[in-house]
Amino acid sequence: MHLQTLDLARHIAVAPDGKHYVVATFDGTYVGQKYVIAVYPQQGNYLTLIRLLACQFYAELPEHAVQRHIALVQAIQKGNLKKYLRENQ
Repeated sequence: MHLQTLDLARHIAVAPDGKHYVVATFDGTYVGQKYVIAVYPQQGNYLTLIRLLACQFYAELPEHAVQRHIALVQAIQKGNLKKYLRENQ
């Protein structure tokens, strides 16, 4: 996975059930936010629908954005994305 121009971080995370997700953290000033942390479902190495979000968060500081990014990747890898979303929305 290659970083895009506005990215702070971008990873493919694989859940224990085999589902793939792209976790992208990027500069969100063009949408009125400092930083956007988004999770997109992936299928066959492509985003299934670029606007079909599993979840999206915002952060004011890049450090907080990267911390959230890491937490989301770890939650996906442990099979706890739904639990993470319940506890953090």
